Amino acid sequence: MSARNESTPHIEMLNVQSSQIHSIGHDPDTKTLAIRFFKGWGNDKTLGSLYHYSGFSSEDCAAFKGAESLGKHFRYHIKPHSEKYPYARIDDVPTVID
Repeated sequence: MSARNESTPHIEMLNVQSSQIHSIGHDPDTKTLAIRFFKGWGNDKTLGSLYHYSGFSSEDCAAFKGAESLGKHFRYHIKPHSEKYPYARIDDVPTVID
C-alpha cells in the first residue's frame, strides 16, 4: 500500500552509512523527514520502503544526522514517538535505484 499522492512532498534523498537505513532527506518547509530503509540482511539486502515522518523540525533533523548511529537514533528517538512524528509508508520499492 502506498500513500504517495499529488500532495506528497518530493524530498531530495542523501545516501547514508547505516546497516538499516539507505538514505534520508528532510523538507524544512513541511517538516517532513524521509527515510528509505534497507530490506533484508547481508548479501540479501535490497532497498526497502520509503517512509515520511511529519512534525520533524530542522533541529530534530540535525540531531538525527549528527547521531553516532542513525539506526539507534531512529529506534530510540523517532520510531517509538508516532504521536510526535506521525508517519506514512510512501512506497515499497524505489522507482529509480541509484
